[in-house]
Amino acid sequence: MTNTEIVEQTIAFVKETLQGAEGGHDWFHIERVFKNTLLIAKDEKVDILVVSLGALLHDIADAKFHDGDESIGPQMARTFLHSLKIDSKVIAHVVKIIENISFKSSLRSEKSKANNAAFSSMELQVVQDADRLDAIGAIGIARAFNYGGFKNRELYNPEIPYRAGMTKAAYKKSNSPTINHFYEKLLLLKDLMNTETGKKIAEERHQFMLHYLKQFYSEWDGTA
Repeated sequence: MTNTEIVEQTIAFVKETLQGAEGGHDWFHIERVFKNTLLIAKDEKVDILVVSLGALLHDIADAKFHDGDESIGPQMARTFLHSLKIDSKVIAHVVKIIENISFKSSLRSEKSKANNAAFSSMELQVVQDADRLDAIGAIGIARAFNYGGFKNRELYNPEIPYRAGMTKAAYKKSNSPTINHFYEKLLLLKDLMNTETGKKIAEERHQFMLHYLKQFYSEWDGTA
């Protein structure tokens, strides 16, 4: 099986698996991350098959939709890739990307002042940047409010301050208003980008979010 055929079969598998998924984590999210991955990869020395599969499978079973179980996604990806008889080293690398790509993976645990990152590769950095880009800017804002509505969260509540420096456990349990999510994650992503391409795109999207927040508060306060 050629790499093109592997990617095509993976796309078909992801589309079928994510039918009916929440709008911010559906096939179209995967497709955007996949496109961002290929864009960033043009300027990096990476294994294109690994980054392609990592992008396509990174949210095959997002833990937030599976009672917080972070093992389901990696296992689903591993089982699927084994069915395609892909090289075991490629499978292991893709699974590591899935296990380490999320923002919460960068947060410290309750018992440690250090973050939880235990694996790194250029391929992970490329896919991670691509995924983070989809969490910011115009689409990032749309995804944040879509998920907030899905969870029936408040848009904003001035009496509930955002929480800085949350641990991984606290972040996973958080149900704060959607506007708080900007300060607890979205506005932090610009400075967490790995690649030069990612950093450049993130800067523009970050500025868009700042402008949006300024307008939001003006409308909330009735001054605009």
